[in-house]
Amino acid sequence: MLLSGSLAVLVCALVVEALAGYPAPLYARIGHPVTWMGALIDALDRRLNRESDRDTRRQAFGIVALALLLAATLAVTAALNWALGFLGTIGLVVTGVLTSTLIAQRSLFTHVAAVATGLETEGLAGGRRAVAMIVGRNPNTLDEAAVCRAAIESLAENFSDGVVAPAFWAGVAGLPGAAAYKAINTADSMIGHRTPRHAAFGWAAARLDDLVNLPASRLTALLIAGAATLSGESARDAWQAVRRDARHHRSPNAGWPEAAVAGALGLRLAGPRTYGATLVEDAYMGNGRAEATAADIRRALRLYRTACGLLWALAAGALALALTVLS
Repeated sequence: MLLSGSLAVLVCALVVEALAGYPAPLYARIGHPVTWMGALIDALDRRLNRESDRDTRRQAFGIVALALLLAATLAVTAALNWALGFLGTIGLVVTGVLTSTLIAQRSLFTHVAAVATGLETEGLAGGRRAVAMIVGRNPNTLDEAAVCRAAIESLAENFSDGVVAPAFWAGVAGLPGAAAYKAINTADSMIGHRTPRHAAFGWAAARLDDLVNLPASRLTALLIAGAATLSGESARDAWQAVRRDARHHRSPNAGWPEAAVAGALGLRLAGPRTYGATLVEDAYMGNGRAEATAADIRRALRLYRTACGLLWALAAGALALALTVLS
């Protein structure tokens, strides 16, 4: 598919996902592309990741598992892309609708907004219950400020890897590009952990996920800084936090959007956190106040909405430029 075709698919996907999301009845009936990918990853993990094998062998089989996952994902989506290409404009729209299932603008907003609503209507118990749906931390250990910080951190990080990254790769390579990215990201979330079972087997998934998220995390920081200007927040502080703090995050990518949001809102995010019984040492993003509130979640959501608007404008502008160059 030509670049203009991929960009047209992206614009269609962003609009469709923003308007409709992924319908709950459809999810209940057939699941979601990510759940299908997850089922394949789980099967490969059970068959290929043997605890009796040496780490070098497990690492090699992890590479094989990732290659099989990508081969299956690309085979299906490339076939769909090719078949729909014969249908002209209708095929392009259908491809856009399929691609929209791999972008999470609407669901991310809904899940984070639920944390603010829970705190506002039910207090700490409601906030903890809602935040447990989007973070891996034990909600019972979080006070109100920690619940708010967790929600804002999740919004920032997932804006990058749940919205901007699949959109970026859709713009580059259409439906197959977005699907391949989502397969890698799902593999990382399932097996890319430094646990005894997955440290070796998930090595390839974790490293490749770092690589494919690199351009999107930087773009996300720019979108957040731009959105800060339009939302009455501080673009200057957002970019200063990115330059000062992002490289100190334990993730090579998550620090960029988290630092940008922290700086824009005048907050201090990240830092040491507990997942289950494990304390994760991490640097702070931003040098503002740590006492975040439900009102700060609402500010973060306004920033997010504006940044999504900038992403749409960027996609539409890139499409217009591509069509102009090709005409």
